[in-house]
Amino acid sequence: MKVKLILPSLTEARSAFWRPIKYSLFPPLGLATLAAYLDNTDDVEIQDQHVESLNLNDTPDLVLIQVYITNAKRAYAIARHYRDKGVYVALGGLHVTSLPDEAAQFADTIFLGPAEQTFPEFLKDFRAKSPKRRYVSTNGRTIQNQPPVRRDLIKREKYLVPNSLVISRGCPHHCDFCYKDAFFKGGASFYTQRVDEILAEISRLPGKHLYFLDDHLLGNPRLAAELFEGMRGMNRVFQGAATVKSILDGDLIEKAAKAGLRSLFVGFETFSPENLRQSNKSQNLMLDYGRAVRRLHDLGIMINGSFVFGLDNDDPDVFKRTVDWGVSNAITTSTYHVLTPYPGTRLFNSMEQSGRLLTKDWDLYDTRHVVYQTRGLTAKELEDGYWWAYKEFYRWGNIFKASFAHDSLQHQLKHLFYTGGWKKFEEFWNIVINTGGLKRMLPLLELLLCEVETKKSDRESVAIFVR
Repeated sequence: MKVKLILPSLTEARSAFWRPIKYSLFPPLGLATLAAYLDNTDDVEIQDQHVESLNLNDTPDLVLIQVYITNAKRAYAIARHYRDKGVYVALGGLHVTSLPDEAAQFADTIFLGPAEQTFPEFLKDFRAKSPKRRYVSTNGRTIQNQPPVRRDLIKREKYLVPNSLVISRGCPHHCDFCYKDAFFKGGASFYTQRVDEILAEISRLPGKHLYFLDDHLLGNPRLAAELFEGMRGMNRVFQGAATVKSILDGDLIEKAAKAGLRSLFVGFETFSPENLRQSNKSQNLMLDYGRAVRRLHDLGIMINGSFVFGLDNDDPDVFKRTVDWGVSNAITTSTYHVLTPYPGTRLFNSMEQSGRLLTKDWDLYDTRHVVYQTRGLTAKELEDGYWWAYKEFYRWGNIFKASFAHDSLQHQLKHLFYTGGWKKFEEFWNIVINTGGLKRMLPLLELLLCEVETKKSDRESVAIFVR
C-alpha cells in the first residue's frame, strides 16, 4: 500500500522558498508518529510544505493530511485535489477536532482527538475496505508501549532542530484561550511516556541537542525528576517549555539545568491578575515573575517569554510596559500574540455567544490579526501595538541593553548572539535554508546553548533558595 502523509504550510510561512527560520525548526513528529503504525511493507512518504514543494502528481492509495487553523484552506484544497483523482483522503489535527463538520466535507475519513488509539483501528478497517467516516478518541489514551517514531521518514537536513521529541500529550492546565483543550475532550487531557521509553528514544538520536516540544515539560514533576536524573551524564543540551509556577516550586528546575536544560519557553502571558482570572490561567496568579526570571538566569538558562495582547483589561500602555519589563529583566527572546479565539475553546464559544467575533476567515486566526470586538483597545491600536512591541524589543539598542544586564560575560555574549541571530538576520537564514546549510548551523546552536558558569555566590544563593 502506498501512503502519503502531508503537512501543508501555515499561511504565515509564505512558501517553501522564503520563510522565517521558525518554520524550518521542527519536523512533523505527529505524522511520523502515525507512520509507525503502518506495515514495514507499505510505501510511506512524509511531505512538509514548510520545507519542500509538494508533489501532487502521484496517486497513492491513502493520503493523510494534518490540519491546523491557518493551513486549513491549503489542506482542504490538497484533499479536494486527491479526492478528484479517486484517492482516499483522511484528515486529522487540531482544526479537524474543533470543526469536524467543516472538515468532513473535504475528507473520506476524519480523526477527532489524538489518533494513537484510533489510527490502528482505521488501518485495519481500511485494509478490509470498510473504513468509517469518523474515528473519535475517548478512553484508553496512552503513548506508552507504542512503536518508535518513524524518524527514517524525516528529512533531517531540512530542519535546524531535527532532534525534537514529545514525551507527553496535553497539559495539566486548562486556559480558556488554549487550542489544545478541545483536542483532548472526552478522555485523558494529560498523559506521558515512561522514563525508560524516553531515555531509549533520546539514546537513538544523534548529536547533542534536543528540543522537547511538550506544552509543559515539568507538568509531571515526578516523571520529570526521574528523567533529568537519567539524562545526567548523557552529554545533552536541551530546550523546552514550562510554567512560572513549576520554575518557582521545589528544585525541579535545578535538576533540569544539571541534565542540560539551557533555554526555556515560559508562558508569562499577562501581568494583569484580572486578565489571568478571565483566562482561567490561575497557575500564574500571585506569582513573582521577576523571581522566576532570576532563578533561571542564576542557572544560566535563557528565556523565551510568551505574552498575549488584547485581553479585556489591557490598555494602550500594555505594549510599552511589556517590552520594558522584558528588556529590563534580560529576557532572551519574546514571543508576542494578539489574543485569538480558536474554534473549540471556551474563549471562542464565549465570544461567539456574545456576538464579538468579527470574522471566521481562518487565515486571519494567526495571532497577528484582530478577529474579535476588542475592549480597552481599538483593533488598530492592538495590531499596531503588537508590531511595535516586536520591533521595539528586538531593536539593537534593547538587545544590547538586555544582554549586558547579565552578570557574566559568557551569558552576555550568549544572549547577544542568540537574540541577534534569531531576529536580525532573516535574509541570511533564508539563504542558509535554500542552500541546504541548516545542518551546518546546528553546531553553532549547540555552542550557544553551552553551560554558563555562574559565580559561587550565585550558586550559594540558589542553594539557600531551594532549602
